[in-house]
Amino acid sequence: MKKFAQLAIPYLIWSFVMLLVPMILILMYSFLKPGNSIVHFQLSLDNYIRFFTDKDFLIILWRSLWIALKTTAICLLLGYPIAYFISRCSEKMQGVLIMAVTVPMWINMLVRTYAWIGILSDGGPAAWLLSLFGFHDVKLLYTQTAVLIGMVYNFLPFMILQINTSLSKMDRSLLDASSDLGANKFQTFWRIVFPLSLPGVVSGITLVFLPAVSAFFIPKLLGGGQYFLIGNVIENQFITVGEWNFGSAISMIMALVMMLLMLFVRKLDQKANKER
Repeated sequence: MKKFAQLAIPYLIWSFVMLLVPMILILMYSFLKPGNSIVHFQLSLDNYIRFFTDKDFLIILWRSLWIALKTTAICLLLGYPIAYFISRCSEKMQGVLIMAVTVPMWINMLVRTYAWIGILSDGGPAAWLLSLFGFHDVKLLYTQTAVLIGMVYNFLPFMILQINTSLSKMDRSLLDASSDLGANKFQTFWRIVFPLSLPGVVSGITLVFLPAVSAFFIPKLLGGGQYFLIGNVIENQFITVGEWNFGSAISMIMALVMMLLMLFVRKLDQKANKER
């Protein structure tokens, strides 16, 4: 047993160097501010106070949470029926459909997002399709709608795969028992299928919401720099402005927000499990 435990030592060292050390450095930077010729660094809460007292930053934070919530809701509404359909197919067909869902993920996310610039641009396929329904001169690119489309497209597979995993593990005999007891299809779905798929739903929500709330290159490319989210603010502070201390403070605030949201989702999942 000790030999197997020793195999985890390289992984623990790698986790400490690659995960824990950067987080410690970001935390330290967030509480520091430039000093003078005598004192190079000073401990301060100014970076956090600046964020919470500036209305613009709070608006951007709320905007990021709101668009991440909309992205998650749309992915759930689209992903659940797709995952349910895949789970009802034969094993051979399930493999083909899962491959169809995962193949786009083999391409770099940045490249896939660039492709949407051409699709949503004026004169592109999306504009041509809208013109067929009488919607002429509708601007899609560099809008909130474009950002939302890009996020849903990139994060939808995570929702589908998680829900499909839960549905595929479901005991089919429960469906037969429900039918034998006189339940219709809707009652079977609502009382058996959906409750048993909740772990996948919760995992899918987590995997979609967390990256969506901190995304920065999707709003930058499809929003054209006109639709700023909190991820863009952090990138701007580190790369453009050079205020690493303030950027670190925003990063720690977002990390805390994400941990609180994950804790909330976990509590809901535990409550649902107790009820089941």
